[in-house]
Amino acid sequence: MKEFSDSLAALIASPHQQWITTLPQQLQQLYQQRHPDSKKWLRAVAQLPDLSSEDVALADTVRIGNEQQATDAQRAQLKGLLSQLIPWRKGPYNLFGLTIDTEWRSDLKWQRLVNGITSLQGKQVLDVGCGSGYHLWRMLEAGAEQVWGIDPGDLFLQQFRAIKGFMPKALQQRAHFFPVGVETLPPLASFDSVFCMGVLYHRRSPIDCLEQLKSVLKPSGELVLETLVVTGDKNTVLVPGERYAQMRNVWFLPSTAALCHWLSRLGFKDIKVIDESQTTIEEQRATEWMTGESLADFLDPNDHNLTIEGYQAPIRAVVTAKK
Repeated sequence: MKEFSDSLAALIASPHQQWITTLPQQLQQLYQQRHPDSKKWLRAVAQLPDLSSEDVALADTVRIGNEQQATDAQRAQLKGLLSQLIPWRKGPYNLFGLTIDTEWRSDLKWQRLVNGITSLQGKQVLDVGCGSGYHLWRMLEAGAEQVWGIDPGDLFLQQFRAIKGFMPKALQQRAHFFPVGVETLPPLASFDSVFCMGVLYHRRSPIDCLEQLKSVLKPSGELVLETLVVTGDKNTVLVPGERYAQMRNVWFLPSTAALCHWLSRLGFKDIKVIDESQTTIEEQRATEWMTGESLADFLDPNDHNLTIEGYQAPIRAVVTAKK
């Protein structure tokens, strides 16, 4: 539990202190069910070189330091240790001249949504399914007071810890990550903004998931929801077979109109579609830092408008809604 001590202390002093009644027990369960590679990942993070810099850019590439602030040997050590945390899915990052070119160009997603959301200035923000935490740093750039990420992936936790460890103390104190899932959240009603991106289609009960997201928002708080959609009217929902774009755990893909209808039925107000885009192989692709199959392998080689299974190729919508 030591790796969460600072964040738990921050939680007690935050508007979300009710969370402390359930979270420590959930974190304790993590230690009983850790990934077989967890010890390797923990060792890699513990051995990272002792580098820090006040020269930080929380921009499209989250950058800490520059080439002059690390030696070639330190950069080689950095690359060797961070390579043990592959696959890196959300980014990109640049650490003291070392570029981590992640599978997703997460900056492109941020560019599509940032001008359509309510200002994050001074806000308490939750990112559900935050991965390595890339968007947490962008939320701080946008003025958030504190950002809280959750994702049950143990690897994502160590990636976040690796990046956070190089950040200035002032930023470290404002960014937190707990390796738990959305289903564990109590009805806190304390967050100004809740982001849920790339999660809903993995939930067997999307309506229950949306209701849970609503329960952690303050009155008039904003949900920023990004998910896979299909074309159609408000009654169109695709339930794919065993796989969709080679993913096994995809359950419900609504049309954007159906998604807005779901939100309305749950009592959300001021529902807006701020983006709808087909995912490209320039945005999601294999790299040195994610060497497995990626989107190009999941699409029909003769028609990139179709998945390899014959479904409509991935389209993602961003919708905002108020509690």
